[in-house]
Amino acid sequence: MSNYLENYQKWLNADQLSAEEKNELKAIANDPKEIEFRFTKGMTFGTGGLRATMKTGMAAMNRHTVAHTTQGLACLILKLNREKDGVAIAYDSRNNSPLFAKTAACVLAANGIKSYLFDELRPTPELSFALRELGCVAGINVTASHNPKEYNGYKAYWEDGAQLPPEHADIVSEEIERLDVFKDVKIMDYAEALEKGLIELIGAEIDEKYLAQVQAQAVNPKAVAEVADSLSIVYTPLHGTGHKLVPEIMRRIGLKKLYTVDEQMVIDGNFPTVKKPNPEYPAAFDLGIAVANRVGSDLVIATDPDADRVGVMTRTPDGSFDVITGNQMGALLADYIITAYRESNTMPQNPYMVKSIVSTELVSKICAANGIKMHNVLTGFKFIGEVIKNYEKTGDGSFLFGFEESYGYLKGTYARDKDAVVSSMLICEMTAFYKAKGMTLSDALFALWDKYGYCYEANEEIYMEGLDGAARMAALMEALRNDPPKTFGGVAVEMIADYKTGIVTRNGETAPTGLPSSNVLYYQLVNGDVIVARPSGTEPKIKYYYMLTAKDQADAKEKMAQYQITLKQLA
Repeated sequence: MSNYLENYQKWLNADQLSAEEKNELKAIANDPKEIEFRFTKGMTFGTGGLRATMKTGMAAMNRHTVAHTTQGLACLILKLNREKDGVAIAYDSRNNSPLFAKTAACVLAANGIKSYLFDELRPTPELSFALRELGCVAGINVTASHNPKEYNGYKAYWEDGAQLPPEHADIVSEEIERLDVFKDVKIMDYAEALEKGLIELIGAEIDEKYLAQVQAQAVNPKAVAEVADSLSIVYTPLHGTGHKLVPEIMRRIGLKKLYTVDEQMVIDGNFPTVKKPNPEYPAAFDLGIAVANRVGSDLVIATDPDADRVGVMTRTPDGSFDVITGNQMGALLADYIITAYRESNTMPQNPYMVKSIVSTELVSKICAANGIKMHNVLTGFKFIGEVIKNYEKTGDGSFLFGFEESYGYLKGTYARDKDAVVSSMLICEMTAFYKAKGMTLSDALFALWDKYGYCYEANEEIYMEGLDGAARMAALMEALRNDPPKTFGGVAVEMIADYKTGIVTRNGETAPTGLPSSNVLYYQLVNGDVIVARPSGTEPKIKYYYMLTAKDQADAKEKMAQYQITLKQLA
């Protein structure tokens, strides 16, 4: 690893830097910690791509690191002789996203690889659809999803529409390590690349094909129209890419009373109306709830800036609004899809669903009760995509639904990533279905608990920032792995699944997990409760997931508090 001061001087003296970028670096000349942070090492490229704050330097998102990464991807494509297949490129509403997307296209052009670049911001799932529709070998999406405004990111996709498989991500990472960030990166002028046909702008025609595929996923296409005079829904894109296509798909399925949050329909990478543009946080709904109370709506839907995640607030029996969590929405949608197919006698043959191992077991209960095969996979929608791909190879099985607890859902095989556009459509349809029965989504959730038992899921995030953050995260995971707890809150551990070693241990007996290696620890207690520890792949934090069964919420929270005491002692 090079000396960070040498790296700082290299960047400061590079001809490729603009005067503004050089001034930014000069401004930190007397801040050794900041120089060390930016120039000790570059970002790590993995199957999730890159994500970091936007600054000038090796460890940050900027046009130079984007170009460097794209050169690595170009090397992979050239090694496989796939340059003629092209690359689709999309971007979100974040600051610098259009610049980074054009930079990537210009690097590919200089390497003789054609890009299909969206003419303006688009949802992440549309990128997954577009590269499959256009027969591209790869895709690039410039987005940092739901992170704060200071962040941006770079996701690389492969020809199946899912994010890069590990073997390809490893090659890109090796190429980035080998290539000099300035000397070895090829780049063509944007206007020249357009003139030579190495960049082709795409837009409305892909939108129409994508929306047709989304609309085809309706389970009961008449549901919304049947209650359209009384059903009203409030929607906010949180300043992001859902601003056009989410309202459009809702209109197409017959929704008449759609109200939007005007302040948040404005595209703005500073996200001025929210602290975090994340539909997992109730505060993101404040403006939407104000609109809902004014117009008398029962539901508020919010999508994140790249429109792959969706969150919902529902009216409750006392008239207030409450969160439907990602796990709860996954269960509601799974149950609704099964019920609607059953009622119309249109259930596809050999149906299956897919969820991540950290997502609610309520869906497993629902599937078991209805004879639907359930697959559990590692966190990351690419693993859900792999299950779909494997079924397609055999020609057997019908994909009904896939989801992750982090507010990501997919119905249909037109894309291989979570899709807030199709999810918003299905949530609207499901709301109409229950409205026709005189129920809200809150009522529907309570009905699920009455049928299958009360389930409570919660996450806890332990941040470990700074240069030593990664080492501290690794040390905590190894401590949990090498000296695993025998009890949590006085409740005995019945089973431990270590997905890094691939071993499940139950009552002294071992068996393989059957899933790829991943740094995840899964503890199942004798009372059926589950606790999972997993380092984030994009942020400096360890996440604990709690999936509990209980009499009610108070009982669940009491149990969780006891489990948290054990984890704090272990840390």
